[in-house]
Amino acid sequence: MALLKETVSCSGCALFRHLWFQPPPYSPVCKTTLLLAPSDLLSLVYIAREATRGLLAANMKVLVSLCVFLPLLALATAEEEAVLESILRDRSHIEETLRLAADDKAGDFAAALQRLRKIYHNSIRPMEQAYKYNELRQHEISDGEITSKPMVLFLGPWSVGKSSMVNYLLGLQDTPYQLYTGAEPTTSEFTVIMHGEKIRTVEGIVMAADSSRSFSPLEKFGQNFLEKLVGIEMPHKLLERVTFVDTPGIIENRKQQERGYPFNDVCQWFIDRADLIFVVFDPTKLDVGLELEMLFRQLKGRESQIRIILNKADSLATQDLMRVYGALFWSLAPLINVTEPPRVYVSSFWPYDYAPDTSRELFKREEISLLEDLNQVIENRLENKIAFIRQHGIRVRIHALLVDRYVQTFKEKMSFFSDPELVFKEIVDDPDKFYIFKSILAKTNVSKFDLPNRDAYRDFFGINPVSSFKQLSAQCSYIGGCLLEKIERAITQELPTLLGSINSGKNPTLSSCEATGCGEKPKNRYRRN
Repeated sequence: MALLKETVSCSGCALFRHLWFQPPPYSPVCKTTLLLAPSDLLSLVYIAREATRGLLAANMKVLVSLCVFLPLLALATAEEEAVLESILRDRSHIEETLRLAADDKAGDFAAALQRLRKIYHNSIRPMEQAYKYNELRQHEISDGEITSKPMVLFLGPWSVGKSSMVNYLLGLQDTPYQLYTGAEPTTSEFTVIMHGEKIRTVEGIVMAADSSRSFSPLEKFGQNFLEKLVGIEMPHKLLERVTFVDTPGIIENRKQQERGYPFNDVCQWFIDRADLIFVVFDPTKLDVGLELEMLFRQLKGRESQIRIILNKADSLATQDLMRVYGALFWSLAPLINVTEPPRVYVSSFWPYDYAPDTSRELFKREEISLLEDLNQVIENRLENKIAFIRQHGIRVRIHALLVDRYVQTFKEKMSFFSDPELVFKEIVDDPDKFYIFKSILAKTNVSKFDLPNRDAYRDFFGINPVSSFKQLSAQCSYIGGCLLEKIERAITQELPTLLGSINSGKNPTLSSCEATGCGEKPKNRYRRN
């Protein structure tokens, strides 16, 4: 950076009387030449400012002349603003790509979200509770999760630029509210950045206690984790449409893995609910250790939500960047078991300008492509929410069919002289012998790729006795109908109809629910009004 050369004439008043260790008869040179960088100039102003308050050490005597101090302060402020404007990157493309200036149509989605919530509570949740699906998958859907904004999750090794990327997207740099960044591991908490009417910090215990939020299930991970959970609310156009979650960096150190709470389980909770997952790397941290390998195992099945980012790309020459890009693919190839290779975005996501003599245009296009992916998630948030509830309903239905088959087989194999524990142990240890899973595949709308792990049911029935479940044929009532029929109607008719109304531009209302039935309790036509 160019040095600032300023000659200050001190005829009549001195700029600084230097550090006086002698009596006042000593007089400094009347003409002083300052050769300073802008940062040094600001430091000099800070020293002068502190000297006027009498905060310097007792053995240092600094006298500041106001006739020169005020022009110097104004010069430093102007120089600082000019330097910042020259090194900060233009952010106009972020607002254009994410369409932050456009009016959000969140109010138009209120009826659809209320309709989706009603389908879930009437048709899916009763089956979920009757066959204790939450104890198999540990995924309980709350009302806050149904109505929540899309969640963007940042994962990756320590100090690769996750927090800097959040600051850049929200424009928080050089503000009191920016996330703390540094070359050392700086983020030790799970930080949730969400929209609010005013800027404030929300403690983890408060977030877990608030049932209106989607984070109340996190209380099951213990108080030690809630102390590591922090929420930040602020008014921002982007946060009106999306929620960011910054995570602690992965440290491949055995001592650092003792975090005091189940880190992998917490990551799995956020992964299951994230609409977009940014896995961030930088050129210095491409190795894959045990904790990062475990993280990619947890990401299996969510490949469509994963976006891999090679950050700080402008710190390398073009030839070195190509080698790092290949090394990143080489490290991740054994961890991502998909036919199509994942998309890797190469850029530098922070507020300052790209380094000189780098591929600026390439980095700019990569950044815009990533922003378009983020905007696509925002635009399709309601469709993704409906698809998520439908997928959850399919899993609950398959689980209920399997439990029903286990109960039916157990009753068929039981006799008057049989030992119930031995009979059921034989069924659980070898379900293929009794065609448990094959009989489910004969049902319509069941794919073999959606079947859960067989070993999971050994643990499931170890906690929940088979005698505590009823068969599906017994889960019917005249007023409420049959649970299986209701969940199948929601999967095949109600949710696709709701999705179709969104895609066609119609605004679904509760009156349409009355027209189609939608899981409403049937009226008793034999009752006089």
